[in-house]
Amino acid sequence: MKTFRLFAHYAVLILAALIVLFPLYFTIAGALMTDAQLMRFPPMLVPQELHFENFAKVLDAMPLIRQFFNSIFVASAIVLGVLVTSVLAAYVLVFLNIPFKNVIFGIIMLTILVPTESLIVPKYLILVDLRWINSYPGLIVPFVASGFGIFLMRQFFLSFPKEIYEAARIDGCGHLRFVLTILVPIVRPALGVLGLYTFIGAYNMYFWPLLVINTPDMQTLQIGLQALNSSESTQPSLIYAGAAIAIAPMLVIFYLFQKSIVRGLTSGAVK
Repeated sequence: MKTFRLFAHYAVLILAALIVLFPLYFTIAGALMTDAQLMRFPPMLVPQELHFENFAKVLDAMPLIRQFFNSIFVASAIVLGVLVTSVLAAYVLVFLNIPFKNVIFGIIMLTILVPTESLIVPKYLILVDLRWINSYPGLIVPFVASGFGIFLMRQFFLSFPKEIYEAARIDGCGHLRFVLTILVPIVRPALGVLGLYTFIGAYNMYFWPLLVINTPDMQTLQIGLQALNSSESTQPSLIYAGAAIAIAPMLVIFYLFQKSIVRGLTSGAVK
């Protein structure tokens, strides 16, 4: 009976893994097929031949390198901004004695409940006044603070022993030095998780770049892929090739930081 339960357990896990991984596999496989193979019914699951020229064709069809750089640069800058603002704001809310601290935290939490769509027009009007339309600041600055990031870091900081903070302050350790040399190294797994989810959200942004960018050289990769899909001579193989290139950074990041991600997700789960 125990063996059957173990077999059923692994069977369910394998099935769930296959369901999750199949879209990723088919995207990569489709990038290596011809248009005729992709249009067949029932669809082919394994390429008969590997057509790596699809990647070269998609590079010729759109300024992919520039758009890829824009996406990586914008997402990385947003991650850096969110990490800095989240750590500093959470530090103030946990370790410093400021008036109305709980009220301020409550207001920050309320920002999480505000629908993103309701802020589009005010943000856009501010960018117009600042003349940041079609610029990197227009893509980055509106997203460098995150209510969720502040909440997450605050929860981690609350578990930090106050005795260590008081001892460091008595020894003359300044606020910034304490944050950089003591606090940040301890909560590094949480920073990794926050950075990963922020990067995914920023890298996959579509509506905001579509709204504030009006020249091809400033477009992000998601806008370029949609333009490729909307062109008159749509070629499925090129769309799949572009999508495969777009997901490559996510796979690399997850592979390099998977241990930190797991530690960040499981921190505090075991006493």
